[in-house]
Amino acid sequence: MEQIRKGLFRIPIPVPFPMKYIYCYLAIGQQGIVMIDAGFNYKDAQEAWKQAFTELKIQPKDIEVIYLTHFHPDHFGLSGWMQEWTGALVYISEADMAMVDRAWRNGDVQAKLVGQMGKENGVPESLAEQIVEHMLKLHDHVLPLPELRPMTMTEVRLGDELWQVIPTPGHSDGHRCFYQSENRLLLAGDHILDKITPNISLWPGGRSNPLEDYVQSLQQTAALDISLALPAHGKLIDNIPQRVSQLLEHHQQRLEQMRGLVRQGRTAYEVASDVFRHKELTPHQWRFAMAETLAHLECLAFQGRLNKSQDGQLNIYTQANPDEMFL
Repeated sequence: MEQIRKGLFRIPIPVPFPMKYIYCYLAIGQQGIVMIDAGFNYKDAQEAWKQAFTELKIQPKDIEVIYLTHFHPDHFGLSGWMQEWTGALVYISEADMAMVDRAWRNGDVQAKLVGQMGKENGVPESLAEQIVEHMLKLHDHVLPLPELRPMTMTEVRLGDELWQVIPTPGHSDGHRCFYQSENRLLLAGDHILDKITPNISLWPGGRSNPLEDYVQSLQQTAALDISLALPAHGKLIDNIPQRVSQLLEHHQQRLEQMRGLVRQGRTAYEVASDVFRHKELTPHQWRFAMAETLAHLECLAFQGRLNKSQDGQLNIYTQANPDEMFL
C-alpha cells in the first residue's frame, strides 16, 4: 500500500494474470471514503481488501461510493461482492454499463459473438471455440453483478476534493479518468500505463473505430496539466507528454506495419499471426491479439487506406492504394 498524498491511498490487489496486480485507490475524507475500481473476484483479492481495511483501520460500512473506470473484469469483477460487503453505491459510465449487460449479464451471447467474429476473420474453428470457452469461464469472476448507477456527473468528490470526470474512450467505450486540476493528478485507470501499451480492441456491439477514439483521448490527456498519473497497472507516471508521444508513435508504427502486411489481401488472423509470430499465444491472448488487430485494420479502412471485402464467409483486407506512402 502506498500513500500518494493526504487521504489518497494506492492499494495493490492481486489478479491471476501475468501483470500480478491491479492498483485500486481509496480516497478518505471527512464526508466518507470512495473507492476507485474493485479488482478481480477471487479469494486472494478479497483477502487483500480485508487486509487493507485492517491496516487503514476502516470498516466496510465506511465505503460510500465505488467509481469504476471501466467494465473489464480486473476492475469491475469484485464490485458486486464489494457492494454486498460495504453497501456502497457503484457507478460506471453509461457506455460501459451497456458493455456490462453484453459481456457479463448476457455473457454467453457475447462470447459466441466474439467467436463468430473470429471465424469471420480467419480464426480456425478450434481456436475460436477455445476463445469462447475461456470467455465463459471469466463469468465466475464478475459475479455477483452489482446494482449499477450511470456515471453522468462531470465532477465527483474523492476525499475532500472535487475531481473532474474525464471521458477517455479507447481501451473501453466508456473508460473514465479522474482529474484534480489544483494538485495536477490524474487517476488514469488503464488509459495510460507506464510500460505496457493499453490494449485497444474491436468487439461485437462496441464502437466502430476504437483506435481513433483512443488517439483523440490521448491528445485530450496531453492537453491537461498533469504532474503525476496514477494508473491501474505498473508504476506512477510523471512524464505524461512523453508517454503520450510514445503511445501515439507505437500505434502509428503498428498501423504502418499492418497496412504493409495486406498488400495482396489477407484476413485479420493472417495479419495477427504475422505481427505476433514471435509469441506463443494462449486462447485468452489470441482473443486480444485478434481484437487489437481488427481495431487497427478497421481504423485504416476508415481512413480509406484499406479496402474490406468478403471471400465467402471471410473478411479480407487489402491496401486501397498499394503504391501510396503511408503518412
